[in-house]
Amino acid sequence: MPGPQRSTHALLADGSTVRVRPAVPEDAPRVLRFYEDLSERTARLRFLATGHRSAELAAARVAEAPGGHRVLVAEAAGRILGIADYTRAPGTTEADIAVAVADDQHHRGLGTLLLEHLADAAREAGITRFTADALAANREMLRVFSDLGLRVTRSFEGPEVHCVIDLAGTDAYADAVDARGRLADVASLRPLLAPRSAAVVGAGRTPGSVGRAVLRNAHRGGFTGPLRAVNPHADTIEQVGSHPSVSALPFVPELAVLAVPAAAVPDVAEECGRAGVRALLVLTSGLTREQGAALLGHCRRHGMRLVGPNCLGLANTAPGVRLNATFAARPALPGTAGVAVQSGGVGVALLDGLTRLGIGVSTFVSLGDKYDVSGNDLLRWWEADGRTELAVLHLESFGNPRAFSRTARRVARAVPILTVDAGRSEAGRRAAASHTAAAATPTVARQALFAQAGITAARGLGELLDTAALLHGQPLPRGSRVAVVSNAGGAGVLAADACAEAGLTVPALSGESAAQLSEALPGGAVVANPVDATAAVGEEGLRRCVAALDRSPEVDAVLAVLVPTAVAAALGEDLVRALTAPSRALAKPLVAVVPSQGARTVLLPVRGGGHLPAYGDAQDAARALAHAAARARWLARPAGTVPEPAGIDAPGARALVGRFLAAHPRGGWLDPPAAMRLMESYALPLSPWAWAERDTDAATAAERLAGEDGRVVLKAHWPGLVHKSEAGAVALGLRGPEEVRAAYASMARRSGGRLTGVVVQPLAGRGTELLAGVVQDAVFGPLVLFGTGGTATDVLGDHTARLAPLTDVDVTELVGAARCAPLLFGHRTEPADVPAVEQVLLRLSRMAVDLPELAEADLNPVLARPGGATVLDVRVRVEPGRAVDPYLRRLR
Repeated sequence: MPGPQRSTHALLADGSTVRVRPAVPEDAPRVLRFYEDLSERTARLRFLATGHRSAELAAARVAEAPGGHRVLVAEAAGRILGIADYTRAPGTTEADIAVAVADDQHHRGLGTLLLEHLADAAREAGITRFTADALAANREMLRVFSDLGLRVTRSFEGPEVHCVIDLAGTDAYADAVDARGRLADVASLRPLLAPRSAAVVGAGRTPGSVGRAVLRNAHRGGFTGPLRAVNPHADTIEQVGSHPSVSALPFVPELAVLAVPAAAVPDVAEECGRAGVRALLVLTSGLTREQGAALLGHCRRHGMRLVGPNCLGLANTAPGVRLNATFAARPALPGTAGVAVQSGGVGVALLDGLTRLGIGVSTFVSLGDKYDVSGNDLLRWWEADGRTELAVLHLESFGNPRAFSRTARRVARAVPILTVDAGRSEAGRRAAASHTAAAATPTVARQALFAQAGITAARGLGELLDTAALLHGQPLPRGSRVAVVSNAGGAGVLAADACAEAGLTVPALSGESAAQLSEALPGGAVVANPVDATAAVGEEGLRRCVAALDRSPEVDAVLAVLVPTAVAAALGEDLVRALTAPSRALAKPLVAVVPSQGARTVLLPVRGGGHLPAYGDAQDAARALAHAAARARWLARPAGTVPEPAGIDAPGARALVGRFLAAHPRGGWLDPPAAMRLMESYALPLSPWAWAERDTDAATAAERLAGEDGRVVLKAHWPGLVHKSEAGAVALGLRGPEEVRAAYASMARRSGGRLTGVVVQPLAGRGTELLAGVVQDAVFGPLVLFGTGGTATDVLGDHTARLAPLTDVDVTELVGAARCAPLLFGHRTEPADVPAVEQVLLRLSRMAVDLPELAEADLNPVLARPGGATVLDVRVRVEPGRAVDPYLRRLR
């Protein structure tokens, strides 16, 4: 691989772990031994010949200095299990490949994994396709090629098949890699989340110790497999047999729970690995960096999956498992919600809340410091476990956001994913080097991820549980139109206000719907929306009212506010009972607001199936309905495709960036001519421009570029200049050479002698000023930002974002989500050319994906008009970077 040697660990189809790394010269004897140990048939298929000479030559190449060839090895327990290599044809972007897998390692996905990593190394080296010659009898390898997910063409030459593999990454390839990753991931998690046996290492004799609490919970919870404690000072703890060490256990536990001092964790982990333990749950906190690295190293070397350290534990309520390996005070109710958290306190709150609601938990995992197992892993597990109907995440960090987003998009189609959008405050934020960088806060990036992946993001745990109750008990609304019905007019008005504030609509009802309500309700009822059923309404009248609203084509959901009255009590009427015993099943979601119930939210069983969510406050109900409506909209949207804009010169752009970084190894801001040429490489619609380094050149350019009214704009540049307007580096409406030369001289004085030149452009006409930009986030990767531009961008803070690459659906939502969108769509003015604006964003997205060195691009303003969109000013910062395939299979 170019650059520093890299190695990584990855999962095979059976869930076991291998290390994939570049071969080094010292590997040559081991590589030769690997080839010599192959069966005669396997060696013939690999080398297309018999004899040892081919193996000796292949091993000798490992000792050569890397040039046009690369060799990757996959190893476990010190043994090489497979080898893949490519040799580049001189002067081309094509390379010939070969793969070999040890005879006892076939059918584990090892060859495919090696090819994925070999393709990643080749792409980085500029190779665009692989070629391979295989015997027609080598059906296994031919199947590996065809199942990669890349485009493969074949031609037959006698007994051999010549294969050409196009390395261009596509959605089909990402899908294929993801499918293989899911299979391997779920297999690797089974010993962790559904172990057949377990041991608690560090179960103390003190009743209040963490290890003893976990052992007690596991034993009393009825764990279905063998359970033991490890403690050299006791024979029995909590009625569970105890042994002095892991190696002294009468069986090898699949899961070991570690509750030992931080200093002992690495040694205990190594002992577990040597004994054959398959997974670790490390509760211990306070590990040093060195201790943490040693822990993870032992897990990787011995193929153990790891939850923690510094966590509350995990639980699986499945009847065949019944494992409660937490030190929570109360066990979780068995149910259908999968829960993953990083904070133990949040985990306890969610466990209690889901138990109180009656939703219960299928699997609970406290990820803690998240050395290994992540939210992405848990989503894959819940997708496959057949029990989870609701996924609840509370994550403080994202290890691989783009891979997480891809998994979440798929899982959210079948299972609602709920999270808390924590850390929204940016109280300490200060202006950054440009508008784009300032706008790209972690909050913006996180919210972009949630929006694209279909994740329901609540603003707090209470709101999350409110929404979970509705999604658990009711169907999704088809839209955001809500009918509010109450037995107290004032309460109905407050509920209508709450709906409007949550982004829902409370539409007026037509004559037909109003007539049906009048027939159902007592005299004096107000059948507008909100509907005042009056204090005289009884159970039957309320049922008929709700049924009529359920049939109405003008309503997507019904919110019933029920206030206890003396009238209903005197008549023995229970209006809540009327909602839980409907005369027929309802097609639309129904929620109740019962201010007198005391609890914030309860789930009431409904006759015939389902549950009625009842809230103590209308605002909670309205926000839950709004989240449900947003999920329905997301499910209804097409998945979208990533367009391929025409006229792009990606090689030219890479060459431009490469030249700049060769001269500025640490990176920096491109000068205006280079920034403009980079934009031209992606066919972005720049306003005509010229670069002038003398006042006479500026005057000449102005004569050529002046518009119909003869006026031009000068924009100065000097090192360190950020905000041109504030520094007096912009001169507008200049007419004639004298004004241009005078403006140039003024800018030279303002720069203190540092002026390097000016950009000359025609004065732009009228239009809506927009901001379009890209920033490479260290965690989330490239983001495309959009919003109000010009000098008002910092004041208004109107910024939306989406992760690149943008699909056609993403770009439409990105534009529509900005507060300036009504101006573009013709609010009190002629509509702008929105497709032209979307093209700007799509081309920026493509640029960000193509150029990992693009740290920041700020297009401000972009002028949107009825006839198109024009980029008026550009700032670009680049820094050293390398493309990282977010979907390449590797463990963290």
